[in-house]
Amino acid sequence: MMFNTVAGSPEDRQSMYSQSPNSVYRTGDKTSPISVILVSSGSRGNKLLFRYPFQRAAECPSSLAAKQRSPYALLTTGDVVEDLDGDSREQSPLTDEQLVEGFSDIILATILATKSEMCGKKFELKIDNVRFVGHPTLLQHPSIVQVSKTDPSPKREMPTMILFSVVFALRANADPSVISCMHNLSRRIAIALQHEERRCQYLTREAKLMLAVQDEITTMTESEIHQGLIVFVLFFSPIEADGSPRSPFRQILPKCKLARDLKEAYDSLCTTGVVRLHINNWLEVSFCLPHKIHRIGGAYIPPEALERSLKAIRPYHALLLLESEKALLGQLPLDCSPAMVRLIKTCSAVKNLQQLAQDADLALLQIFQIAAHLVYWGKAIIIYPLCENNVYMLSPHANICLYSSLAEQFAQQFAGHDLPSMLAKFSLPVSLAEFRNPLEAPAQEAQLIQMVVWMLQRRLLIQLHTYVCLLVAPSEDEPRLRDEDPLPAARVGGRSLSTPSALSFGSPTSSDDMTLTSPSMDNSSAELLPGGDSPLNKRMTETLLASLSEHERQVILNIPAAQNPEDLRMFARLLHYFRGHHHLEEIMYNENMRRSQLKTLFDKFRSVLVVTNHEDPIISIFQSPME
Repeated sequence: MMFNTVAGSPEDRQSMYSQSPNSVYRTGDKTSPISVILVSSGSRGNKLLFRYPFQRAAECPSSLAAKQRSPYALLTTGDVVEDLDGDSREQSPLTDEQLVEGFSDIILATILATKSEMCGKKFELKIDNVRFVGHPTLLQHPSIVQVSKTDPSPKREMPTMILFSVVFALRANADPSVISCMHNLSRRIAIALQHEERRCQYLTREAKLMLAVQDEITTMTESEIHQGLIVFVLFFSPIEADGSPRSPFRQILPKCKLARDLKEAYDSLCTTGVVRLHINNWLEVSFCLPHKIHRIGGAYIPPEALERSLKAIRPYHALLLLESEKALLGQLPLDCSPAMVRLIKTCSAVKNLQQLAQDADLALLQIFQIAAHLVYWGKAIIIYPLCENNVYMLSPHANICLYSSLAEQFAQQFAGHDLPSMLAKFSLPVSLAEFRNPLEAPAQEAQLIQMVVWMLQRRLLIQLHTYVCLLVAPSEDEPRLRDEDPLPAARVGGRSLSTPSALSFGSPTSSDDMTLTSPSMDNSSAELLPGGDSPLNKRMTETLLASLSEHERQVILNIPAAQNPEDLRMFARLLHYFRGHHHLEEIMYNENMRRSQLKTLFDKFRSVLVVTNHEDPIISIFQSPME
């Protein structure tokens, strides 16, 4: 998923090239980088080409010496205090940003410009509370650079750069998943720069421009200091907002496209987490930091948990877009996949992925891949298709303020309705069927669906599913566990709670009247033969009940409904679902059964079955609010 950037006006160009005063605040969490650094190594040695944010520390010793300080002045953070006796007191602890700013350009160029043997691999270096992550890349210039004498094309000079690296400075205790994502972004930018260097020596030109600006600033400063024009320089030359001497990297920004790209990448990582660059206005580099997009309250969703949920998506799930179709299509690049455009135009909250694949004329596997892509980029979430049997309730994290911005948006979109009154209807679990009124017009029912979709997009509602668990009372002869005795392994009804094998794909249901057409699972019962009293059916029923203990089998067989062979076979067929791990809709999908059949069976064996309602762990992370 790509995002179109909005070009700033000429009046905003000065602010674009300046360092944001809130950069330290934005990088306050562990998912944001502290700094981005571009280093190179070549015939001129190791060079630090660019760094952002700019170094706040004064690089000019003369200016520091000229700054006189009264011994009676108030102390500021980071100042070293000297007693009258000459003893220096311990200074205040530095922040991580100040630690990175404390590294001079020469030191960073020395430690971050690696040897050629380390190119093409992950680079990670930890110094105190700072961790540097990058992907050193070797510039292998092809032989075609040496132009023959008869070639009329303009000759290009052999570049002097051997390798380069885009390095992100992180906190030392950053999560390993964040470190991996930053390395991935560094590798993507490096591949794009390597390609453009081979094509038109883009990196060499940008590096020469950066070094020329640095040399110009250094030469100008040394000349002015030598002539004693410090006052003139401080008055007419640009300085940092905090009064420290000017940084050459500030002068590089308006002149160098690559420097602006790195600054944009840093700012995007600290704010939205979505990076979209056009290297040399040619190659597009897109990146998404999931820690910024997927959040539960104040904490981010670990990418591992997000990946597990995406792998557990089934065809009976649905895709809910978080933005309008028009807005989402407007963010796609011109060369995006036509299949994604087709899916977005066909997607609906009442269609499951199986139906979506049929309507969009796409393979189900491709639907899964596009859906996972949209979810990863924070443009959609996974839900269960809306139907009258769905049960929803108010999310515990929902914003229920009377005058919140959400309430204003809801009132503008749905005239005559207010959000607090609508949320009050979901204070307790309620099914959508309870809102149906036969006397109302169909348009009102459609509006109800739109309001539910709107609340699901804002994470104001959560869906509850029905789970069934087998629970047989222990016999009086069995020894009871004492309080200090350890509990046995997780078992329900004497059976292990192991997860069954992967489910087969089929056509899910969205209402009680729809029938599933899914093949049965390998480890579930095969289709029982007709004839309730056939010996084969009896043996199959006994085999399915063999996982139970003798006491559990006796209790189940003593239930009046067990005297009916059809009911007993159906109970034995669904026995492995009664572990509290499979909700009602999943059982309907896997076993090609109707909701009414299952509810009737649950009622007949209610003496040994416990029915509970809670969220589906697969999609619960998508129903939680973002920060």
